[in-house]
Amino acid sequence: MVFLRKVMSFFVRMCLAAAVRIALALVCCLGIWFSWKAERADSLFRMDTVQSLRTAIELVPDGWQYYMRLAQLDREHAHGLLETALKLDRYNAQAAIELALQDESQGDYGDAEKLLLAAFSVDRTYVPRWSLANFYFRRDNLPAFWIWARKAAEMPAEDMGPLFELCWRVTPDAGEIANAILNDDRGLVRQYVRFLMDKEQMDALAAAAPRLVRVGNPNADRALLLNVVNQLVGANNGLGASRVWKSMIERHWVVGDATLPNNGEFNREPLPVVFDWTLPEYPGLHSWPGSSGLQTEFTGEEPEDCIIAEQYLTLPPGSYNFSYSYHSTGIAPDTGIRWQILDAKTGAVVTESEALSSDAQKQTSWRFAIPNAVPLQRLRLDYQRALGTSRISGTLLVLSTRIQASTER
Repeated sequence: MVFLRKVMSFFVRMCLAAAVRIALALVCCLGIWFSWKAERADSLFRMDTVQSLRTAIELVPDGWQYYMRLAQLDREHAHGLLETALKLDRYNAQAAIELALQDESQGDYGDAEKLLLAAFSVDRTYVPRWSLANFYFRRDNLPAFWIWARKAAEMPAEDMGPLFELCWRVTPDAGEIANAILNDDRGLVRQYVRFLMDKEQMDALAAAAPRLVRVGNPNADRALLLNVVNQLVGANNGLGASRVWKSMIERHWVVGDATLPNNGEFNREPLPVVFDWTLPEYPGLHSWPGSSGLQTEFTGEEPEDCIIAEQYLTLPPGSYNFSYSYHSTGIAPDTGIRWQILDAKTGAVVTESEALSSDAQKQTSWRFAIPNAVPLQRLRLDYQRALGTSRISGTLLVLSTRIQASTER
């Protein structure tokens, strides 16, 4: 009897062990089967055809991404496919947005609005905000449009140009757009400045650029703002350019002077901006700044008419004294080197100094007047070969320059 119980116990244990092994084998088989189905479905998804996507859905019916992609390829059944994708994943904002566009195209504006708001409720990123701004723009609901345009600007994307363009279609007033959607996000302001540059909206650009100086990063934005200054000057908006330039100096984005001209002793390398010196290079003529001033070497092969140095100014109408110190070597009197003030818009010479020539260091001054019609000027050190003279072969050293308002009447 005892022997029989032991035999029975042994067979029970063997049966249980076999049952466990069989169950484990079944689980493994099921795991392999489901793994194969998932892998096969992904492979079909990557094939990216209508038939392959349908087969992927048959293998994995709860793969919402398969319905999303099939909706893009099978427009006839897109609405139902998107509804299924959204049922499978109610947090799928992309599906809600796509379904909203479908409803809107069919005139179901109420359902479209609900879906877009639902997308925003589960996804607070840029795309749902931008989609709502677009929706209200298309519905001509401008109060709601500006609300969502502002919300979109609070979550700036890498490319905000489409949002700015949409705002521009509502109003071409760049100032109104700035007041409506701009904040202190440097990326947003930076993109708005670039947008205005592309639109060539100079007045708005002059107003927006100082904001970038306030909130931006000098390492990232200095070159852009120097370009803004140059573009404003190129559009003859000297006052706007000057405001941007002065704000950069005040915020220590650049090393500049409160006195005029900027870098008047030539002891810094000029910045790539028109409010610092431009030193053109020509065959036979070479200029370089340094601790002793601006040195220019003439070899006798330079052009007969060329610019030695130039800088833009925004002097208000009035009388001024321009004092400068220099000396020359091998340059005869009246051979054609002069300081000039030109109208930056027309290029006409407003006034010019006497010719520069002095073997000894010379401190001199030149009085000139800026008329009302010349808001933007160019200060130029110019060489024009005088009639009856040969080309210069020698050196010129300008030690310092300074412009001050004249008190003389």
